[in-house]
Amino acid sequence: MNRISINKSSPLKGDILVPGDKSISHRAAIFASIAEGESKIKNFLRAEDCMSTLGAMRSMGIETNFKGDYLSIKGAGMKGLHEPEDVIDAGNSGTTIRLLAGLLAGQDFYCVINGDSYLRKRPMSRVVHPLTKMGAKIWGREGGDKSPLAILGSKLHGIDYDSPIASAQVKSSILLAALSAEGKTTVREPYKSRDHTERMLLAMGIRGGDVDRGFYVEGGGTLRAHDIDVPGDISSAAFFIVAALIVERSEVRIRHVGVNPTRTGILDVLIQMGANIVLENEAEVGGEPVADIIVKSSSLKGVEIKGDIIPRVIDEIPILCVAASLANGKTVIRDAGELRVKESDRIRSMTSELTKLGASVEELDDGMIIVGRESLTGNVVNSLGDHRIAMSMAVSGLIAGSETIIEGAESISISFPEFFNILSELQR
Repeated sequence: MNRISINKSSPLKGDILVPGDKSISHRAAIFASIAEGESKIKNFLRAEDCMSTLGAMRSMGIETNFKGDYLSIKGAGMKGLHEPEDVIDAGNSGTTIRLLAGLLAGQDFYCVINGDSYLRKRPMSRVVHPLTKMGAKIWGREGGDKSPLAILGSKLHGIDYDSPIASAQVKSSILLAALSAEGKTTVREPYKSRDHTERMLLAMGIRGGDVDRGFYVEGGGTLRAHDIDVPGDISSAAFFIVAALIVERSEVRIRHVGVNPTRTGILDVLIQMGANIVLENEAEVGGEPVADIIVKSSSLKGVEIKGDIIPRVIDEIPILCVAASLANGKTVIRDAGELRVKESDRIRSMTSELTKLGASVEELDDGMIIVGRESLTGNVVNSLGDHRIAMSMAVSGLIAGSETIIEGAESISISFPEFFNILSELQR
């Protein structure tokens, strides 16, 4: 197990880039593989999760090649994938297994998808259930709720699905199945989740569009090859945004970050807390809005985080907990029960690990109550196999009064292998 030591930091200063967006990279690899023609993807995230998706596509006969900053993918069309010779390994990636379940449900072959010990604990019925309604044949442990998943490609038909949760993975899995289904498929959500799938499908020529609380796709279409410039991942930027806010006299610029409105809940919440955050050089690249984010250290206050903002901030709640632990007053997080089925139970994980650092955290069924303090105290904490917990603990350690040791820090490589190198740049 990899142990990393973090000490109280000097002011963070600098101009940085963060790696390409993880959600967009996953989708680019899948959609380019089933498009007609060759796509070039700039700034593809070469972290373990996205490489699991790319490896899965390679196992089904897709040709890929990295050339400098670009990933070239020769698409095989909707029916050009080949049956893999072995079990597809999704690693730790929930996005990989859930999106591929949708894609493979309508293919002409049999396959099995599995993952690591953490992934095998995560719920799959949320995609298996609607895919089965479309005619898919999928088997898994615990009645189809746990991987490995065995999928026998079948003839699918469109459905109108009202999802009980706002989840981009669920929505994207169904929309991928819809591409090979007969008729029209509509997915509705209680709140709008991130919409990278919808934007990319439209850019690649698929017939579809917005409907009330959702999106529809017409089956039988053809995806056209499309060059994609992947913006910086706001979920990765979030760690440096909060770090700059809580370390005194810090000022950081994070360039070319994706600021898709379905992903900027982190900025909205932090600004509500009193953060000094400014966007500059706003533009649109390949259908996705981007900007430079400038952050200066700020005095924060507690807020309430609940309702329709939760899907827009779900991945950033662990680092928001760090900001809340140092804010003036009480922060209440509700409606975030989805955190319990991430790479770890993030409600329990953040409660236990922040408490070790002296934070005042009360665990709720669907969130937390955090009462801010002036400082934290160093201690030995554990990532619990979760990359976002590990990075949140690293940011906490920057303002702790004594050394913080993070056990299981190797989990960071799942999404952000350059994390500590970039942090060191800001501390010079």
